[in-house]
Amino acid sequence: MSKFRFLSRIIRWMVVAFFGSTILAVVLLRFIPVYFTPLMFIRCAEQIKDGESIKMHHHWVPLDKISPHLPVAVMASEDQRFLLHHGFDYKAIEKAVEHNMLSKKKRGASTISQQTAKNVFLWPGRSWIRKGFEVYFTTLIELMWSKQRIMEVYLNSIEMGPGIYGAQAVAEDNFGKDAVDLFRGECALIAATLPNPLKFSSKDPSGYMLKRKRQIEQQMKFIPSFPKEGEDIDPSTSAGGVYRNMR
Repeated sequence: MSKFRFLSRIIRWMVVAFFGSTILAVVLLRFIPVYFTPLMFIRCAEQIKDGESIKMHHHWVPLDKISPHLPVAVMASEDQRFLLHHGFDYKAIEKAVEHNMLSKKKRGASTISQQTAKNVFLWPGRSWIRKGFEVYFTTLIELMWSKQRIMEVYLNSIEMGPGIYGAQAVAEDNFGKDAVDLFRGECALIAATLPNPLKFSSKDPSGYMLKRKRQIEQQMKFIPSFPKEGEDIDPSTSAGGVYRNMR
């Protein structure tokens, strides 16, 4: 067998192994709680490197054990068209590109689906390779998971403070209660920290954070209640009409 044929066979098997293992992982995580993410391990390594004690507070809870205000708050803050798009908000991308061409302060357009894919399957970073993987995994979870499952995984895995991951952990650490008992304003405050949870705190909010909280609460008035599994938003309904007005 020539070296070229041998190499091509290895590459073929690597491609098959990659697609097979990643699709299997996405299928399994449709049903299995996500107890750890790459970011959690990376943060632990950073803490050790900095000579700090390891802190990793994470407690998985199902979506019905999280305040119904929290999905609405994160949609208002991060992705108002989450229930309408299929992983990528092209209108938001368009606006971000236009903004970034005119302003030095860059604006992103990552959806909740993209952030979930990044949190669960990938590492932090801005390389084109990582972005390509993000697109791939976002497409997979949008095809194989419901919007409810994507939101459930997102709210359980996202970083919400130093060593704090997910709704239950931030509720316990910062508010002394369970995630299901979080008030509307507390959910808005948590959502306000998400652009940079290592810098912004929902436990000791700055004036800027309180201002962001009020803005998110205003936007929450235009976001319909998050549907339960099996329920969909029909664009012809009043909720869909609200979304049309927000485009």
